[in-house]
Amino acid sequence: MEGLYQQTNKQVHEVQSYMGRLETSDKESVHLVENEIQARIDNIFSNLERLEILSSKEPPNKRQNAKLRVDQLKYDVQHLQTALRNFQQRRYLREQQERQREELLARTFTTNDSDTTIPIDETLQFNEHLQSAHRGMDELIGSGTNILQGLRDQRVTLKGTHKKILDVANMLGLSNTVMRLIEKRAFQDKFLMLGGMAVTCLIMFLVVQYLT
Repeated sequence: MEGLYQQTNKQVHEVQSYMGRLETSDKESVHLVENEIQARIDNIFSNLERLEILSSKEPPNKRQNAKLRVDQLKYDVQHLQTALRNFQQRRYLREQQERQREELLARTFTTNDSDTTIPIDETLQFNEHLQSAHRGMDELIGSGTNILQGLRDQRVTLKGTHKKILDVANMLGLSNTVMRLIEKRAFQDKFLMLGGMAVTCLIMFLVVQYLT
C-alpha cells in the first residue's frame, strides 16, 4: 500500500503544477493541457479506489491512520477537480463572449435614404446578454470559492480528528499502564492484609496462652 500511496501523492503534486500552466496556455494548447490534467485526475481517482481497499486490509493498529491518509488524498484531488471545472466554465464564458462580440462587429449596417441605421435594439440585447454572462461567471466563481473553502474546512477538521485519535491512543496507552500498576499494588496490598491478619491472630493466640 505504501508504494501506491507515494505514487498517488506524487501524481497529486504533478497535477497541482499542471494547474499553473492553464492560465499561461494559449487558445490552441489550453484544451490539450485540460485533457492532460483530467486524465491524471481520473488516474488518481482509480488509485484511490485501490487504496481504500488496501487500507481496509491493514492491521487494526494501522488501519485508522491509513484511512486518514487516503481521505486526505481524496480531498486534495477533489479540490483539483473543482478548480479545473471552474477554469473550464470561465474559459467557456470568455470564448462565448468573444464569439458574440466578433459576430456583432462583423454585422453590416443597413442604409435608408443615404442614412445609416444602427440596430440599437440588438446592441442593447447583446449588452444585456453580456451582463447576464458576467453575473453567471461571478456566481460560478463564488460557488467554486465556497466549495474550495468547504474542502479546506474539511481538511482542517480531518487533521484535528487525526490529532484527537493520536491523543486518545496515547491516553489509552497511559491508562493501561496505570491500571497495571493499580492491579499490582492491589495484589501486594492483599498479601500485606493477609499477613497482618495472620500476625494479629498469632499474637492474640500467644496472649491467650500466656494469660491462661
